Amino acid sequence: MSTETVSRRKAWVMAARPQTLPAAAAPVLVGSAVALWAGAFQALPALAAFVGAALIQVGTNFANDYYDAVQGADTADREGFTRVTAGGLIEPSEVKRAMIATFALAVLSGTYLVYVGGVPILVVGLVSVACGVAYTGGPYPLGYHGLGDVFVFVFFGLVAVTGTYYVQAAAAATAYGPLAVGLAPMDAFRLAVVASLPVAAISTNILVVNNVRDREEDAKTGKTTLAVAFGYGFARGEYVALTALAYATPLYLWLGEGLSPVVLAPLLSLPLAVSVTRTVVTRTDGEALNPALERTGQLLALYAVLFGVGLAAASQGVLDATAVTAAGVA
Repeated sequence: MSTETVSRRKAWVMAARPQTLPAAAAPVLVGSAVALWAGAFQALPALAAFVGAALIQVGTNFANDYYDAVQGADTADREGFTRVTAGGLIEPSEVKRAMIATFALAVLSGTYLVYVGGVPILVVGLVSVACGVAYTGGPYPLGYHGLGDVFVFVFFGLVAVTGTYYVQAAAAATAYGPLAVGLAPMDAFRLAVVASLPVAAISTNILVVNNVRDREEDAKTGKTTLAVAFGYGFARGEYVALTALAYATPLYLWLGEGLSPVVLAPLLSLPLAVSVTRTVVTRTDGEALNPALERTGQLLALYAVLFGVGLAAASQGVLDATAVTAAGVA
């Protein structure tokens, strides 16, 4: 894209990268569906969790744009989407201030969640913000040392989904007393951990596509992603393995944990997954992988919606059974 025709407003939108917001919304949606399954859904904590996750995502995007530019990782040979700092669209100091302000807003928005969830949420929130900066900044940038994939898997998957469930369960327990899902085939927190795996996997795959596309440039600039360290074959195998994990999870919940077959709803997104995977395992150019990056984000959004709907539908039987048990005890 020619940087000469980009307005300042559009440049800020480009820096925020709203197309990455499915990575913030998906874990909140799935974590909220688990809360609904457990009879603990609370709208206000769910909304606050999304706002906090979205701000951390945007703050991380600003950090990546700024630090990749000042550390020389973004060059004229870059095949990815335009970066505003390296492209001269916005002054580096402004992007850095926007990063700090966004992370500050994330911390501020998280005060309610800390009030609801206590010290564990405070620790998780502060570590998430610190890692958002450390992904490409600081003395040991995670993304420059092959740890970006782990960061995304843990914080945009495991932590985000289980944290979303936790704050809602804590709010519900405060409002209505201790929760008990007597006839549930598995406890709710364990379900949250298992349900986080597909979100973690597909979120990480967004990064994998990025790393496959940028492998040659990253190798030249000293950014050691897993694709740089182990090659295209490894990165493509990682993408396939993570996709397989995403689609094995609902099968496990149905066959291994006895949840209703409606949890298989994410399988409806499999054709899109196969199509994107075919591109990732055969191409390395930005012309093909930039659309594949966007379609992986779309896959995450579609999968999360289908999974959330499936878990919500499965919750009805659990809640009905719990109500019968409670009535019997009474």
